[in-house]
Amino acid sequence: MEELVGTTRRLPVYLLLDVSGSMMGQPIEAVRQGVKAVINDLKTDPQAMETAYISIITFGSEARQILPLTEILSFQEPNIEASGTTALGAALSILDNCLDNEVKKSTSIQKGDYKPLVVLMTDGEPTDNWEGPANVIKSKEGKYANIIAVGCGPGVNYETLKKISEITLKMESTQPNDFKQFFRWISTSIKSTSRSLSKDATAPIDLGAPPSGIVLIP
Repeated sequence: MEELVGTTRRLPVYLLLDVSGSMMGQPIEAVRQGVKAVINDLKTDPQAMETAYISIITFGSEARQILPLTEILSFQEPNIEASGTTALGAALSILDNCLDNEVKKSTSIQKGDYKPLVVLMTDGEPTDNWEGPANVIKSKEGKYANIIAVGCGPGVNYETLKKISEITLKMESTQPNDFKQFFRWISTSIKSTSRSLSKDATAPIDLGAPPSGIVLIP
């Protein structure tokens, strides 16, 4: 068998963001600012800047990948607007397609990307057919991707989120500062994971302790 050759190994990071009508106003502005803060923070970390690639998938009445997998230095802030219902199933289907087609797989002669980190954030119940796509994504958790599901606000069904990810978190408040703390935590996790993977390609995701106001759903 031919020896694996070295290549740039990326850490794909997929942000699935709920942009339904209930996110209008302060929440969606806090999400915009949070995404911007994540990118600015990652640009200060050489290891993260080299390995982390970001994609954003939004879901309101429709789901769209508004930013394909992009290196940090090439990131251009996408337009994130809130309206409509909550097409979570469509977003999960897009994610599945991205995991299959954007993430480089290892071959007999080339190393592929690191296991992707997926962060799903939603404030309500899905309004489309989500269970089939959720089952597909859940089957990939652990082996093909590290998935974190975060519910924010009182309208979240956490049993739904647990069918997508075993790491399910609750954001107890949806004030702008709470979103700020959440995105800061995500940024720190990406940086820590990038450093860990540079030393050990099989290292687990390094989430660290979540900020105050975000709790793990057992």
